[in-house]
Amino acid sequence: MPGENLSRDEARERAALLSVDGYDVSLDLRSAVDAGDGDPRTFRSVTTIRFRCNEPGASSFADLIAPSVTAVSLNGKDLDPSEVFDGSRIALEDLAAENELIVDARCAYSRTGEGMHRFVDPEDGEVYLYTQYEPADARRVFADFEQPDLKAPFRFEVRAPEGWTVWSNGAGELADGVWRFAETKPISTYITCVVAGPYHYVTDSYERVLEDGARLEIPLGAMCRKGLAPYFEADDVFLITKQGLDFFHDHFDYPYPFGKYDQAFVPEYNLGAMENPGLVTFREEYIFRGKVTQASYEARANVILHEMAHMWFGDLVTMEWWDDLWLKESFADFMGTFANVGATRFANAWVTFANRRKAWAYRADQLPSTHPITADIRDLQDAKLNFDGITYAKGASVLKQLVAYVGQDAFLEGARRYFKRNAYGNTRLGDLLSVLEETSGRDMAAWARSWLQTAGVNSLTPQVLLDAEGRVSELAVLQEAPESHPELRPHRVAVGLYRRTPEGALERYARVEADVEGARTVVPHLAGAEAPELVLVNDDDLTYCKIRLDETSLAALGEHLGAVTDPLARALCWSALWNMTRDALLPARDFVDLMLRHAARESDIGVLQMLHAWANSALVHYAAPEWRATGERLLADGALAELRQAEPGSEHQLAWARFFATVASGEADLQLLRGLLEGTDKIDGLEVDQELRWALLEPLAAQGVADEAVLAAELARDDTASGKRHQVRCLAARPSAAVKAQAWAQVVESDALSNALVGATIAGFAQPSQRELTAPYTQKYFAAIERVWTDRSIQIGMDVVQGLFPSLQDSPETLDATDAWLDAHKDAAPALRRLVFEARDDLARALRGQACDAATSGQSLARQ
Repeated sequence: MPGENLSRDEARERAALLSVDGYDVSLDLRSAVDAGDGDPRTFRSVTTIRFRCNEPGASSFADLIAPSVTAVSLNGKDLDPSEVFDGSRIALEDLAAENELIVDARCAYSRTGEGMHRFVDPEDGEVYLYTQYEPADARRVFADFEQPDLKAPFRFEVRAPEGWTVWSNGAGELADGVWRFAETKPISTYITCVVAGPYHYVTDSYERVLEDGARLEIPLGAMCRKGLAPYFEADDVFLITKQGLDFFHDHFDYPYPFGKYDQAFVPEYNLGAMENPGLVTFREEYIFRGKVTQASYEARANVILHEMAHMWFGDLVTMEWWDDLWLKESFADFMGTFANVGATRFANAWVTFANRRKAWAYRADQLPSTHPITADIRDLQDAKLNFDGITYAKGASVLKQLVAYVGQDAFLEGARRYFKRNAYGNTRLGDLLSVLEETSGRDMAAWARSWLQTAGVNSLTPQVLLDAEGRVSELAVLQEAPESHPELRPHRVAVGLYRRTPEGALERYARVEADVEGARTVVPHLAGAEAPELVLVNDDDLTYCKIRLDETSLAALGEHLGAVTDPLARALCWSALWNMTRDALLPARDFVDLMLRHAARESDIGVLQMLHAWANSALVHYAAPEWRATGERLLADGALAELRQAEPGSEHQLAWARFFATVASGEADLQLLRGLLEGTDKIDGLEVDQELRWALLEPLAAQGVADEAVLAAELARDDTASGKRHQVRCLAARPSAAVKAQAWAQVVESDALSNALVGATIAGFAQPSQRELTAPYTQKYFAAIERVWTDRSIQIGMDVVQGLFPSLQDSPETLDATDAWLDAHKDAAPALRRLVFEARDDLARALRGQACDAATSGQSLARQ
């Protein structure tokens, strides 16, 4: 639609003209189950918007994406829908100083996770609804002014099928067949929410006495589909919720402002979670149907706390436009880990952040599409793509650096003033910087220029000079920046020196904090120290940078990486080695060798699982093609050995079992997987629950061992929504030209599959062992993506363009084909071109890594 992609300029013009006083939204969702044909198309949506216009007589527009509009009334005058509604906008002419707009529309249920998503549970036939709007999909459910700075109070009423419960942002009551909800505080359209259906619902409460003596009581609720109720650990969800509310009340000095606090775990969710005030929505995969490691529980806690931080950073105070998306996402990402460490049982969450979260940031910041944390967002398509590793993880990393720069007390006091001054309003970058200057006395403008308004990642490398006695005569930190983004930034870092103890542990014996500026910074306080075996230039992970290693440190890690005693320091070393692999400075086979020799000593389960993923990625993408068969055998043998040696029943055993399933390919490996499934083989302590069964089945399907009948039998055993997703992925993984053709057609040529099944099909389609089988789809991909981008929703378009890019056809010819498409489609949608540019960069990086690996002598790092 011509007006669907709202621009920043249009939003600014509308915000200067209009102020919104309130919304009344009435939804009739009874068609979700009453249509009779099994495929309800639409529901009725009636919206009343009260708003003011600063220039009476001016024109503007409201937003609505709907199949049809029944009636439009502006200030008591009926307008012809065919004349004023174009499919995405409602033209508003001759506005008065005070206005009332009433829109009666038929809105569509969604199968893409955008707008009002409708899900039918295959297990029991029950229907579940929920909404998801970020950044601009509330207009798929009701007429509105779809931009974050036109905040208003909302009142919702919902008619739903008998026996259902309905939730919204405010507290609700059912009377005369209608659910009516309390009016909200002024909030943005994209964080309104409705959840409806026969959800399993558990309640609790939170109480706190505030500093003024007032008692704060917050009703708590948590819900999921009935089919997941046996696995729903509501007590743990409530525990983390209460710990988080205590933590944020202690640190923010602003009471939670939105009344109740419901949390809904919903099916086929596109995001991790969404911060709707009073009704947070999460992907239901955070309900664990089988045994998982503590890393999964930590991740769930982190997301709960991330969304809770949004109640202040994002909901109470909201960015004016998506340029300043970081004002909510970077802060929530930082605060999620900050609270996890400070309030919950996950005291080592910064280790996971350093190892896993920052890896996302480093990748995003080295793509050609990298952007400053404060980005240039021209329109809504730009906004959708900027929910990325820079806005979240780099922004959070930079905030961690900011805390080191201004001090934690000054940082938190700045946050408190920011909330009080801007409550229920919208802000820009300068609003935050001004309060931080007040509380810290630091020049925040210079800091912001370096960290928020420039792109790219710096590399920090130690340079150690020794005197004749073998002591440090000078230690300096060298800073580099890529040519494309040459900014050298100020870094507050800790430099740690490590040596082996008589017992063989690699421990820190000296640490100094220093301000690194420019290309070379001497750290004088380390002069005279004993010669280190390892220098870690970002010890404690205070700044955002790529750590480089000098030759002595690299050699020490080759021999003794597993002996580094501090979990965070060890995670930082692994991260440095992975970045070297991605940058074609360390052969992929060396990284695989390091993982196989040292990962068994990794105590942090989240780090171990990340190492498994990195080692597999090193083999699939960065290893020389002629070495892949050797690498496959090494990984499979190594994983199986560690699986058999792991403590029975431990989470490390489970992690190695899942990794073994990922890399298994030989006949004996597949025979063992089948034996574990059938119960003829056992590994002491390893419980093969339903989720692990699917993990074992996928490689069997990809290798042609598990056929359609086997997968159908497994679905009969697990005839649930989760089971269906697993089966669809395994079906698409089978090594058959007909299977690939069918999977391609289901995703690219049809829109019949829901978003979750599109994702499952894409995940199964591209298997590293099937490069020849999927080679014909390279040209088909480039022929199809512009049409897919135009015809499908932006979420499905992103899934297809990213997920089906022929990354496994890792050859110069594929790079040339990508360049040819980019050259021939200079006028394609900028967001589409960005996705293709990013995929091209990953492919070029893989080819450089393969060249580095091919050039190696074959001697591992440890033996050089």
